[in-house]
Amino acid sequence: MKDFLHGIDGKNGLLKKKILGLCITDGDFSIADLSKELNTSIPTITKLLSELMEDGFIEDLGKQGTSGGRKPNIYGLCSSAGYLLGADIRRHHINLAVTDFKGNIIAYLEDIPFVLEGSEESFRKLCVLLLSQVEKLGIDKEKVLAYGINLTGRVNHDTGICFSYFIGDERPLDQTLEEFLGKAVYIDNDSRAMAYGEYISGAGNNEKNMLFINLSWGLGMGMILDGKLSYGKSGFSGEIGHFPFKDNDIMCRCGKIGCLETVASGFAIHRFFMEKLKEGRTSILRGKFDKGEEISLDEIIDALEDEDMLAIEAIESTGHELGRAIAGLINIFNPELVVIGGRLTVAKDYLMLPIMSAINKYSLIVVSKDTSIKFSKLGTKGGALGACMLSRSKLLGLV
Repeated sequence: MKDFLHGIDGKNGLLKKKILGLCITDGDFSIADLSKELNTSIPTITKLLSELMEDGFIEDLGKQGTSGGRKPNIYGLCSSAGYLLGADIRRHHINLAVTDFKGNIIAYLEDIPFVLEGSEESFRKLCVLLLSQVEKLGIDKEKVLAYGINLTGRVNHDTGICFSYFIGDERPLDQTLEEFLGKAVYIDNDSRAMAYGEYISGAGNNEKNMLFINLSWGLGMGMILDGKLSYGKSGFSGEIGHFPFKDNDIMCRCGKIGCLETVASGFAIHRFFMEKLKEGRTSILRGKFDKGEEISLDEIIDALEDEDMLAIEAIESTGHELGRAIAGLINIFNPELVVIGGRLTVAKDYLMLPIMSAINKYSLIVVSKDTSIKFSKLGTKGGALGACMLSRSKLLGLV
């Protein structure tokens, strides 16, 4: 199934891909609707649908209501074609999603403890974990069509190489994982997968020009431009966190100085908070600091519920800097929509208000007036679900 449609030449192969693509982005269609949408004759569409049904991708959903007249048969993705598993690799845990072929969520498992390391043994353990979860869910592993794996950092989805993880040989990482799992594996950058998931199933609402900001411990971005996921020349587009933004002499995790991530990220919030405690500021976490105990980012976020002023100030600082950067992105890309997702969106208005204030201050009104700013609809499920959606599209040769 991995190679289906990839090697098909000619007009009919392209039309099949377009039919599947329309069903993914726009839902179910009648033959007449597809004929009109693709500017192709009804006999040709009928023939292609028949072949897609034989291959198990499309199913006849029966006649569905219209206002009068003869009701047409409606066709859509076949939910029983198989399963897709998405794994979103975080710093200390993994989030997993399983969907059917139509994109319905079958299972979602959050915060499974796991620390991925740059070794073949660690990736082998990851595969064992994934297979064990498939078994626990009662899913036949042979019915899993593909695995989508989200990794942080620079990922070249074409070559299957992730520069954050080296496993000791020159084989592409996806090929190594395929040997362990026995199925198609697609690796991608986590922010890009989250953007795609939001575009297909979340707040994106299929907007053709959408920017997704992943605000977590680091800062990343995925871009939907003219209805297509943007990769750039080498697959490394969207590195907004490493835009040279500030003259602050703060060392970024990438080794450069003054990156946007140093002032707009979970890393930045934690650094800001700890520096202020060292200066003597008060906080409900002051006691832990005075005892020399470690203070986590989650504890800082949780302090917002108690209206801790220092936690609020740290969040607002990141919100202002991020809003200023988003204003620049709006001026450049003029998108219909900017979606903000990632771990830190739990801060809600404490984050959104300074973001909007900075956007209003720094963006060009004539440009930004057509841009909506929203929080992620998928929330914590976004990464894993996006990995499922992206692996399906890659399996079908649509991305």
